[in-house]
Amino acid sequence: MYLSSSLTLEEKLKILSDAAKYDVACTSSGSDRRGEKGSLGNSVAAGICHSFASDGRCISLLKILLSNECIYDCKYCLNRRSNDKVRTTFTPDEICSLTVEFYKRNYIEGLFLSSGVVKTPTYTMELMYRSLYLLRTKYHFRGYIHAKAVPGAAPEIIEQIGYLADRMSVNMELPTRESLHALAPGKSHENILKPIKQIQHGITDYRLSIGKSAQMERSSANRYLSNSIFKDKKEKQDTITGSSGSKALNGPQTPAGTGPSASPAHPAPSSDAGSPSFYFRQNTPSLPAAQNRSFVPAGQSTQMIIGATPENDYQLLQVTQSLYQQFDLKRVFFSAYVPLNEDSALPSLDTAPPLLREHRLYQADWLLRFYGFHAEDLLDPSRPNFNILLDPKCDWALRHLGLFPIEIQTASYEDLLKVPGLGNKSAYRIVQARRTTRLDFPALKKLGVVLKRAQYFITCSGKMLYRTPIEEDFITRQLTSTDQKTTWSLDHPQTYRQLSLFDDLHLSTPAPEDSLKTLSGQL
Repeated sequence: MYLSSSLTLEEKLKILSDAAKYDVACTSSGSDRRGEKGSLGNSVAAGICHSFASDGRCISLLKILLSNECIYDCKYCLNRRSNDKVRTTFTPDEICSLTVEFYKRNYIEGLFLSSGVVKTPTYTMELMYRSLYLLRTKYHFRGYIHAKAVPGAAPEIIEQIGYLADRMSVNMELPTRESLHALAPGKSHENILKPIKQIQHGITDYRLSIGKSAQMERSSANRYLSNSIFKDKKEKQDTITGSSGSKALNGPQTPAGTGPSASPAHPAPSSDAGSPSFYFRQNTPSLPAAQNRSFVPAGQSTQMIIGATPENDYQLLQVTQSLYQQFDLKRVFFSAYVPLNEDSALPSLDTAPPLLREHRLYQADWLLRFYGFHAEDLLDPSRPNFNILLDPKCDWALRHLGLFPIEIQTASYEDLLKVPGLGNKSAYRIVQARRTTRLDFPALKKLGVVLKRAQYFITCSGKMLYRTPIEEDFITRQLTSTDQKTTWSLDHPQTYRQLSLFDDLHLSTPAPEDSLKTLSGQL
């Protein structure tokens, strides 16, 4: 490891922005804040303008690490202690300068700030707090800020950052205790859950202070999450199932602003005059009383690496669901493991990142949050992984053909959401439109229904679009192929045909070599 103090700001930016690209736990803002006279920027809840990085990831923020130095030696991490890399650290003023100058040039509309762990978690978070404090007060920046919380840092510094950032996140890293112990022996799920719980308490307290609750902020399609907290509280409280079926995570009930200030392995610096922490505590004033200040208004998120450890999709989805239910997270992000380090405990360097698996998990996550599905609906121990050729909603529908076809004229909104090709908007439009008119398939297409998938699962006035057998194998072939001629022949059947022992219409389906095209479109 080579520590460099002579790098230019441009060289630092190149190193620390490249090192940050593997952290995917950022998205559009989710918070509204108007501009003010004498201040710079604003934040819009509808989202931030997006661009695309060279690796295809969608980005919208100045995404950098405060530092790529790290005291940990996580086997999967490019910035681990044992890697021979040039190390550097931004100063708080450099971060402020970069953010403001990039914003003035219309390159960005916000900041995503993460970091390796420099010296101790508390020291790292104090550097981060100093940066955000200057950005908000000295530079009067009112744009979107997403800040990472480092597990093991003093609770009071995490709380102070919560009043400066729009969103905070604590990376789960890996979904189970066993996997984290194998690949990141310096970390523990207990320390990871402490700041998640603290931030949750802070958000809840702020909501109560303005007369809101988590359920009020949920959409009607996502209300099951808040209801499930009470329904399953007895059997799932503070547990997240791991790979062995035991309690992989056991979240401590630590109120915000209490508890130990750092992990036992890396205690926070003392307040001695010679300690690094002393300088920042003496030169960075605390925020004034936070009566009128919002605390993490855009909520918190987390990230899990997939593909580095042997967990199946069912286990990952169970952990995701538990995180939503127990910690009221806004998002759980999945990061396909990119082989960067050679290690016997990791996949080989020539292993391709599981990008399609990542995509299927994101689709399933969408079903959990907005369509009223549960992890147990989508997968089970006997079928623990998603079908690569089909999106999770189609896969679920094919395994529950007894519920279909659904009559468009009479089905409830919740039942319409179960139909592949029907989204929240199109289901709502159907409910509204059928009050005044009889819907047919051309009308459904105008309402935004993706008939390519929905046609096999719905009827209009008792009739299907084509004469379609409700059989899993047949519909699977149709969903994974592009044989339009076969679909046409179903709508225009022959008046006669050769007798056959099997009434299968002699359908021929090409090999689904290009079936990955099914990734596009509505669920």
